[in-house]
Formats: sequence, C-alpha cells, structure tokens
Amino acid sequence: MSKNVQKSLKLCYSTQNSPRSLAMRNLKEMLNLADEIVFTKTGQHLDDLQAAILQGTLQRKGYKEIAKDFDCSESSIRNTGAKLWQILSEELGEEVNKSNFLSTMERWQNSNILSFAQDFVVSGVVSDSFNTCGSARHPPDIPNSPQPNHPETSNSKPSQTPHQDLSEMPELGAFYSRTPELETLKNWILQQRCHLATITGISGIGKTTLAVQLVHQIKDEFEYVLWYSLELSPTFAEFQDNLIQFFSQSEQLDTPLNYPLNNGKSLSLIKYLQKYRCLVVLDDFHHLFSSGEFAGKYQPGYEEYRSFFKQIEQLSHQSCLLLIGWEPAVALPKVPQPKNAIFSLQLTGLDIAATQEILRDYGLPEIENYSALISHYQGNPLWLQSVALQIQELGESVTDLLPDDTILLPEDLKEILDQQFNRLSTIEKQALFLLAKERAAVNLAKLLENSPIEGLDLLNALQSLLRRGLIEKIDNVYTLCPVLRQYLTQKPGFSQEPGF
Repeated sequence: MSKNVQKSLKLCYSTQNSPRSLAMRNLKEMLNLADEIVFTKTGQHLDDLQAAILQGTLQRKGYKEIAKDFDCSESSIRNTGAKLWQILSEELGEEVNKSNFLSTMERWQNSNILSFAQDFVVSGVVSDSFNTCGSARHPPDIPNSPQPNHPETSNSKPSQTPHQDLSEMPELGAFYSRTPELETLKNWILQQRCHLATITGISGIGKTTLAVQLVHQIKDEFEYVLWYSLELSPTFAEFQDNLIQFFSQSEQLDTPLNYPLNNGKSLSLIKYLQKYRCLVVLDDFHHLFSSGEFAGKYQPGYEEYRSFFKQIEQLSHQSCLLLIGWEPAVALPKVPQPKNAIFSLQLTGLDIAATQEILRDYGLPEIENYSALISHYQGNPLWLQSVALQIQELGESVTDLLPDDTILLPEDLKEILDQQFNRLSTIEKQALFLLAKERAAVNLAKLLENSPIEGLDLLNALQSLLRRGLIEKIDNVYTLCPVLRQYLTQKPGFSQEPGF
C-alpha cells in the first residue's frame, strides 16, 4: 500500500461511536480514496468522467443513467468504466467491478484501517481518545451503562441490516395499478415461501415495473437482496461467480477479522441460499434462450442454468429466485401447482382505469373512443404510451380523420414488435400469419384445415405462442390482438394467398 493511501486511511481513522471509517458513508471520502489508489497506479488523478462513473456507481445508477447525467454515450461510459475497474483490480489485488465496487472498497478499507490501528495499539501509540479526523469525541458517561466501544461489556446485539445490491434495478418510474398481481406475488413469496417465481409476458406489458414495485415492498423481509440482469447472456459459470462474490464479500463484512470465514473458502451458490434468507431477481431471463426456436429452449452451452433451477426447486432452502422475461423456460410449469415450489405469473394488460390514467398523463383525457383504443392495444402500457405520444404530437384530431378500425403503429412500437418477432421460429411465424388472415377468433379444427403446416408442428407452435403471450386462447378458440394483426399484415412474409 502506498504512503498516500496509508495517509488517507490514517486521516479517516476514528474510534468514535459508529465511526465513519467502518461504514464509508461519506461519498467524498470514498472518491478521495479511489483517487489515491488510481494515482498510485497510474500517476494521474481521476478525470471528470472516471469520477462521474464512481459517483454514479456509489449512487446505484446504471451506465445508461450515468451517461445521461454526464451527457455522453453509454459506450464511452462502459469503456472508461472497464479500464477503471481494471486499474482498481490490479492495485487492490482482486477483481473489482461495478457490482462489487462499494463492498470491495468497504471491506478493503476496513481491513487496512483495523490493521493500521492494531499496529498502533501494539506500539502503545493509540489511546482511547485517539482521533485523527477531528477532535476527540466521547459519549457522555452514564452510570452502569455499557460503552459502545467495548463490545465485551455490552449485552445488546448489533442491529442486522440486510445486504442489498440493487444497482442494476431500474428506477420505478410511473406505476399503474397492479394490486391483484402484487398481492399474488407477495403471497407466493412471503406466505407460501415459494422457491422460484416467474413473471412473463409480451414486451412492454409491465413485468419489470411490477417486479421493481414488489422488491420495494418486500426487500426488508430478506437478509440478502440482489437484482441481476441477464441481458448480456452471461454463462452459468460467470453468473455463479458473480453471485458467490456478492454473498461472500457481504458475509466478510459481518465477520471479525480474527475469525476464519468458512476456512477461507467460499460456499457453493446453493449453500448461501440455504444459509440465508435471500431474494435474487433475474431480469431479462429470455436472453438465456435461443432465437429461432420454440419458447424457452436454452442456448447451447446454457443448460447448466436448467440444472441450477432444478436444484432451487427440489432442495430445501429459505430463499426465492424471481425470474422476469418474455417467455418461461420449457422445464418450468406455466400454472401454479399447490405442491410445487415454482409459481408462474403471465402478465396481461392493465384494466380500464389504469389505461385511462396513461391517456391522462399524455394530455388525452377527452379523447373519443378511448375504449376502442384501449381494446386495440390490449392494455399494454408501453404500446399505449407509444401511440398516445404520437396522437399528442400530431393532435387528437388525427383519430377523427382515420377510419374507426385504423391501428396506429408508430415506428418505436414497430421496433418493439420486431424484437419479439425476430426471436420466433419459422413455424411460429407461419402460424401467426395464418391467424392474422382470420378476422375473428378461430378454433383448432379450422386452423388445422386451413394450415399448410403439419398438424403436430402447428400444435407445438400454438403452445409456444401462448407461452410467449403473443396469442390468446379463450373458450377453445384462438385469437390475435389487433395491433399484432396490423403489424403482421405489413411484414414481407405475409400473404393473403393460401400457403406460405
């Protein structure tokens, strides 16, 4: 450790009650310490962009939000961040990244400060009143009251605070009523103590927003809470290492330095879930699955996730995994089973009251035929926000100048639908085109009669489309929502002629 870093540690050391050095709650102090570490390694202090990345990380902001605050591209933030984490990793002798920066710095500083203090105690330099961060402060003497700086005389236990890493969790933003769904999820997780729950549904339906609201309401019921995005499709080894690192480092913060933690070895991931009451939220779960295949088929090389989720289901533990994605894994049941540790919620559109609130938020409270608009867009909040913005920008009269059955498809909505359509298998696309030709709900017999697709293939395609939430089955007839029908009729692969 350099003399400059030692100096920073000395200046932050204090034996006052609840000392700052043991919590590192002061943002400026942490940035100063990081600056010293970077300067020791590179001979240069943190530049403005590096400081913004560290400050944003400490404030639990994602790269996208940091980029917006600093008015630069997200790729610049990621590239600069990657170099910065590498510098810190090399200087501290262990891997440092955005997810573990706070816990690593706290643990590293705690270790060095206590080591520094012990050296002074051994040499007889430090007294009970030693304080280098300001004047000495002592709590008032209270007769027969245990002193907080002498734990051996205290009968009270330190308060236990849950360890939470929600740095990848999005901001809540506008939340439109999902009371029944929230109560269902809370019942599954808190009352029935399910091992694994999934929230699935078409893009824009509000899965992540619902999960964020849920986490805000139940996070204090758990010892450990982690939100982890699978958007970059990490391998299972990477995923497992990241989670073990989170648990082990948090655990070390609670462990006295002279007490060996697990004989210096980290536990396996499932052991942490058994040892503690944990809530782990895995967002963008669908990125583990293959494009061009039926719903829920794992990418080659990602089958270890299946084995892990099987462990979560079958083994005894006290934790819950919450999976959020466009589609469920094939191996996970779609409907709740009373004797099963897995529960699944397929999210559908908002109710009339909530969708009217969206229109009011966009300044369209008096729009005519709002019920038809809501029906066309199936109560999907993102779809409604997209079309409401277009109406707002063009003027409400645009709906009066078009035929009543016109479905507006703004470009951003097309891009959203493209993302899901491009993931489909060829047979699923053909089945959607088949349904798009039908102006009303159609039963299976008629679909089989009119379809150029093999019967068994069509059945599998329909099941997969139901799992994705792209079609509905009501009273044994299948239907396609008006927005998807309009979207499909504009696709190059669509044809009104029989066959494909």
